[in-house]
Amino acid sequence: MTTYLIGLIGSGIGPSLSPALHEREAAELGLRYSYRLLDLDVIGLPLNEVLAQARAEGFDGLNITHPAKQAILPHLDELVPQAAALGAVNTVVFENGRAIGHNTDATGFARSLSRGLPDAGMRNVVLLGAGGAGAAVAHALLSLGIGHLGVHDVDQDRAAKLVAALERGFGVGRATTCTPEAVRTADGLVHATPTGMAAHPGLPLDESLLRDELWVADIVYRPLETALLAAARARGCRVLHGGGMVVLQAAESLRLFTGVEPDADRMLAHFEELEGEPAHAS
Repeated sequence: MTTYLIGLIGSGIGPSLSPALHEREAAELGLRYSYRLLDLDVIGLPLNEVLAQARAEGFDGLNITHPAKQAILPHLDELVPQAAALGAVNTVVFENGRAIGHNTDATGFARSLSRGLPDAGMRNVVLLGAGGAGAAVAHALLSLGIGHLGVHDVDQDRAAKLVAALERGFGVGRATTCTPEAVRTADGLVHATPTGMAAHPGLPLDESLLRDELWVADIVYRPLETALLAAARARGCRVLHGGGMVVLQAAESLRLFTGVEPDADRMLAHFEELEGEPAHAS
């Protein structure tokens, strides 16, 4: 029986559910599967050295999370077209000695949003965060057919670069940079920055911008109830936490690592067992 050795590279990843989600589903599929955390803060080595060490130790694949989804790109041998278009990687598969970058965040978010908020208004949506996760979410939203996407990032140049890439892929005018004030007239708000994570507490915008007609999705899942979602609930917004996205991107990553199709519904049920709340609670 083939044994799979998989890892997660990122910072502050101790609370990650990825090991439990991957190893439980792999066991259900009859696979030998070991999932290790490669925390940059704990290891104390540069990203390129951690990647090289994983390759040398015979890892079959890696998941990549904050803050390495874009920083990993120069150290890979190849990007699949979707990852190249997104400019971000969350999954690396080692094949014949080559490190190949994929991205399962976009499909994971799109499927989670469609399941969790199936009737969400899509005329005008604001995205907070233009990093690796934000790029994936932006592509997912435009692929779902939203009319206009406003992109805000504290790094204005990063937001502008993402908008330029989106215009090349989806057409001029589909996305523009914006300020948080754009939330006042938006149908939906998607949050894709580290703010709200256990290691980065707080709100990513002034909560007075929230109103009950707005739906709010957060890609953070630890904690499930971020300060943003709590504030949005208090103002009557429909909300979607990051649990569904993390499960559905994990399912696609597992398929890429092993070539075996996982049972996404079973993984969603496992998430509920672990967290005590459905992956698409809203």
